[in-house]
Amino acid sequence: MNLTEQINIDIKNAMLAKDAAKLAALRAVKAELLLEASKGGNAEITDEVGQKLVMKLVKQRKDALEIYLTQKRQDLADVEQFQIDVLNTYLPKQMDEAEIRVVVKEIIAQTGASSPSDMGKVMGVATAKLAGKADGKIISAIVKEELAK
Repeated sequence: MNLTEQINIDIKNAMLAKDAAKLAALRAVKAELLLEASKGGNAEITDEVGQKLVMKLVKQRKDALEIYLTQKRQDLADVEQFQIDVLNTYLPKQMDEAEIRVVVKEIIAQTGASSPSDMGKVMGVATAKLAGKADGKIISAIVKEELAK
């Protein structure tokens, strides 16, 4: 079962359960999937593309969450956090900082990077290798930290 089919099933289940909050998050994903499918003229989109779209939506929700928290709007922050939790069920397990650090150290050794000026070289490989498994901000912070040593 692909991502689109799973989301459609979950939308039906949320409707039957009358879970309006979950339904809103799922409909946002479905809308993005439909937009992406209509762009290429292809009715089917791959799970990889679907996961990238879900990651994009999670990032948008996290950005909104940060804004709401700085503005002390806990009610809106709670909604965004709930949607993040719903969307994360469709993504692969995210790596923790220790796991990311191990991969980054391997990449630094492979590329021969030795200073912060080599960050672009390391980030290119790291983002490709960790795509979908780690947040870009965390990867960037760890790469900066490791190259500064």
